[in-house]
Amino acid sequence: MGQTPQTPKRPEFRNIGIADIRNYRLPAAGIVSILHRISGLSLFLALPLLFALIAASFGTKEKFDVMAACLAHPLVKVVMLGLIWAILHHACAGVRYLMMDLHIKVNKESGRATANAVLVISLVLTAVVGARLFNLF
Repeated sequence: MGQTPQTPKRPEFRNIGIADIRNYRLPAAGIVSILHRISGLSLFLALPLLFALIAASFGTKEKFDVMAACLAHPLVKVVMLGLIWAILHHACAGVRYLMMDLHIKVNKESGRATANAVLVISLVLTAVVGARLFNLF
């Protein structure tokens, strides 16, 4: 009797479990996507704080002085730096997604390049604005 040909074993794809997250390497486009969502959520949650700061700045001189003293605290500056990063990253990633919606730079290599560009540009802009925030120049 002849042998029947064996079918090759097909790869098995499973969902990632919580324990597997440490070993999973997300591509740059995935990191940008997750950070875009995180930055959008943080900006949304910070809206009451931002509106309060704007309202205080247009209020009386005493309110403005209290707000200025509050914003001079280093811990508040770190929080503001986080919000600045969120704004810059969200804007850069938003431009990337608009380009993709217009079918510009949609292939794999361009997607990887634009994702890396978003990460680098948003961090460089944050560093420049942060240096100004902490009076380094």
